[in-house]
Amino acid sequence: MSKITIKRIQSWKNKKLFSAITAYDFTTAKIINKSKIPIVLVGDSAAMTSYGYSTTVPISMDEILLVTRAVSRGISSSLVVGDMPFGSYQHSVSAAVKNAGRFLKEGRVSAIKLEGGILVQSKIRKIVNCGIPVMGHVGLTPQSVNQLSGYSVQGKDLSSAQKVFDDARAVEDAGAFSVVLECIPEELAQKISASLSIPT
Repeated sequence: MSKITIKRIQSWKNKKLFSAITAYDFTTAKIINKSKIPIVLVGDSAAMTSYGYSTTVPISMDEILLVTRAVSRGISSSLVVGDMPFGSYQHSVSAAVKNAGRFLKEGRVSAIKLEGGILVQSKIRKIVNCGIPVMGHVGLTPQSVNQLSGYSVQGKDLSSAQKVFDDARAVEDAGAFSVVLECIPEELAQKISASLSIPT
């Protein structure tokens, strides 16, 4: 399989269903590399699966870059996406750009993912303008576990559904090439997917 690119993924919108998978180590990456799954996310969930933390919040840039480099070494064809950890982009636009750049330079990924919608729109826009592809992430955002009081379905009532919808639109407007819709009702996911021009 030839190397998967952002443009290729975007060309699948409304034409082809495709999968994404999460990986945290070289051995798993080598297995995935044979599977033809087009997107491999090095998730901040490595905090729990690899480092033994109780949530995704504590993982540092250095910790996630360690597993990101291992995964990148095992993948030759899939698009590898690095997951920006909590605290690496919320503080400022400049911090967001700097840490996104570290993922490309040190982690050898082709894109980054970050959580949030309207509140991180300016950061997504600046990262994209610096030449770094961004995957958005709305709905259940695990880095906000303390604010959300746990992990639960988001967008179940009209006002919260509108917020998820608006966040997804903000991510697209900022220049993200795709967006993760996590733990939201199926009907809402379908509505968002139909209204966006980027893959979900």
